[in-house]
Amino acid sequence: MQIRMRDVVGTEVLAGALTGRKALGSLLERIGGEPAQPEPVYLDFSGIEVATASFLRECILEFRDIVRKRWTNYYPVVANANESIAEELSVLLSPQRDVLMLCTLNEDGVPGSPRLLGELEPKQRIAFDLVNKLGEADAGELMRTANGSEEVGQTAWNNRLASLSRLGLLMEMSLGRAKRYRPLPLEE
Repeated sequence: MQIRMRDVVGTEVLAGALTGRKALGSLLERIGGEPAQPEPVYLDFSGIEVATASFLRECILEFRDIVRKRWTNYYPVVANANESIAEELSVLLSPQRDVLMLCTLNEDGVPGSPRLLGELEPKQRIAFDLVNKLGEADAGELMRTANGSEEVGQTAWNNRLASLSRLGLLMEMSLGRAKRYRPLPLEE
């Protein structure tokens, strides 16, 4: 799903907390029903020149938090943000040690150039990198793959994977009681 932020707000300048809260309501309305399978929601900043920290906090970060706390199959990704917007997001993320996924979308809506904005905790980074390397994994596989470099049990790996899913950085698939995780499909 791709949502053009310019269509949501109607201008190329996204400013102010109140405007952010109104845009948040519109974003929540647009996602509608629950998809059967995990899928990214690209918040497309094409044509947006400026987005203030107050707008981004009240709209984008709040949208990500609401959607991921509901344990939906939607995974918000910021797409086509210029450097100014990425810098504003970084200012918001840094004090909370928070992380957001960014990418580009081409004219056909095909994603590419994924990157994390913010800094993952070192243990989360290990789990994130391993899942990206394996393509899909569960906690047991990560524990076996780490093979001695991480002397922790399966529960710790499960916690790391769940926290990465809550951040919207890995997609979670439930198979009965078992859960598997895979990277967001952001490579062309």
